[in-house]
Amino acid sequence: MRNRKIVQIIILSLVILVGAFTIADSLFSNHSTPQVGDKAPKFKLLGLDDQVHQLSDFKGKTVIVNFWGTYCPPCKAEMPAIQKQYEKWQKSDVIVLAVNMGESPITVHGFLDPLKTTFPVLLDQDFEIRKNYGVIQYPTTFFVKPNGRIAKINVGGMDENYIQQSLSEMIGK
Repeated sequence: MRNRKIVQIIILSLVILVGAFTIADSLFSNHSTPQVGDKAPKFKLLGLDDQVHQLSDFKGKTVIVNFWGTYCPPCKAEMPAIQKQYEKWQKSDVIVLAVNMGESPITVHGFLDPLKTTFPVLLDQDFEIRKNYGVIQYPTTFFVKPNGRIAKINVGGMDENYIQQSLSEMIGK
């Protein structure tokens, strides 16, 4: 009976330590979640096209940074809308960067090929960019102005109308 009590105390102590560490880590972390009006965090990622893409490559353009995964039903549902709006706004210097979360290139290709997407798809294999952007739910989309500041953040799926309206507000067309 005494040994059982000691084991229970040890387990409770470990749970409290883990909880305290988790809270301290989030309170004292150097990563702050970017907000509307903040500069979009810089990144450099390998794309499915085997090219390295940096956010700074698109300075002066309106950029949609969409965090997604193949396992996410709202992500799949919004891809055709993103593609249509990308085609529509491409001549207005709008770029879409679809950042996939840690999946293999084969899995990502298998998901996207039937959708016939033409925008750059980047691979965040170690989740570093996701952490820098504070993304905890998929899909999450950041609309970035040509000056590099975040104009809008959308958590959850988007339809064509929402993307159209967001870009119209940003570009003024």
